[in-house]
Amino acid sequence: MAGQLHPQLLLSRQYCRVFSVINSHIHTSSGLASKDHYKVLVLGGGSGGIAMAARMKRKVGAKNVAIVEPSEISYDYLIVALGLELHYEKIKGLPEGFEHPKIGSNYSVKTVEKTWNALKNFKEGNALFTFPNTPIKCAGAPQKIMYLSDAFLRKTGKRSKANIIYNTSLPVLFGVKKYADALWEIVKKRDLNVNLRHNLIEVRADKQEAVFENLDKPGETEVYKYEMIHVTPPMGPPAVLKGSLLDDEAGWLNVNKSTLQHKTYANVFGIGDCTNLPTSKTAAAVAAQSAVLDRTVSRILKKQTPDKTYDGYTSCPLVTSYNTVILAEFDYDGQPLETFPVDQSKESRVMYHMKADVMPHLYWHGLLKGLWGGPGPYRTIMHMGMK
Repeated sequence: MAGQLHPQLLLSRQYCRVFSVINSHIHTSSGLASKDHYKVLVLGGGSGGIAMAARMKRKVGAKNVAIVEPSEISYDYLIVALGLELHYEKIKGLPEGFEHPKIGSNYSVKTVEKTWNALKNFKEGNALFTFPNTPIKCAGAPQKIMYLSDAFLRKTGKRSKANIIYNTSLPVLFGVKKYADALWEIVKKRDLNVNLRHNLIEVRADKQEAVFENLDKPGETEVYKYEMIHVTPPMGPPAVLKGSLLDDEAGWLNVNKSTLQHKTYANVFGIGDCTNLPTSKTAAAVAAQSAVLDRTVSRILKKQTPDKTYDGYTSCPLVTSYNTVILAEFDYDGQPLETFPVDQSKESRVMYHMKADVMPHLYWHGLLKGLWGGPGPYRTIMHMGMK
């Protein structure tokens, strides 16, 4: 039977003391004084945290729910939604290399504009795009910027002077074979060069050189000259989780993949990128998880057993041009779990408008208000009567 975790927390803005305090108060709760007490405490104000706070507000009332700020807080139930951390510093030459032109990264507000500038100022040579040897948020994004860059260079008449290279640490182009097969066809048709098992370890920005290690041949490296490079940084769990009583061996929040309840402490739950759920880390995954976690916490508040399970649903809208998208949707087993009764592995203008026009509304007015729990119910309706 899972235990209970009831610390009294003194929290900083960076949560730097959260889990050291959790560890020291693991077996104590009711006798400790606190300034405020909440029925449900949410750590983290990203998509998952905001969505769950909105859902819990409707369950137990707004005054009984808090998203952590720097103050003394205690709780009955804890929802951890801390996201993940970017680690540019794990690549030699970064982040200081961003001071040079021709290098950018869409994963940081500090460097995303540099990607656009590097692309606009491209003349001729190698355009490099990377995928690191770690889990990352939105695993399709490193490819999306490559496809969009290809489209921009064609539009501006520079494509014939560009050698587009995608170096990925993965052994496959995409984790789900159905979509990988479709993407390989696009890569071949557009003359894009893909090198598998190539991991970026150094950027020599002053020389416009990038060094990659060959993961299949330890110790072997290769240097690529570039005219522009888009860097997807290594990523990892929040520092405050690592080494706490809540993490797994890799530092991620250790939760049950079906209920999102912590494997050890029954009053602790997790959602989103900080968890060790074996699925892609996307906002679509957070939406589906929020519906399950909402049900799980509701049942536990009533002293009932959780009865709804998360199947690992996630979605990755792969933008392949200015007006086409491959809408990849799949589960824990890497099997397609598509919402629409069409072959979503094909490039589609309709899916592009889903991505560009519909999904932002679902995010801002659905997910963040705790009203959108993913397309599961609609999928059932759409496929009604089909095998």
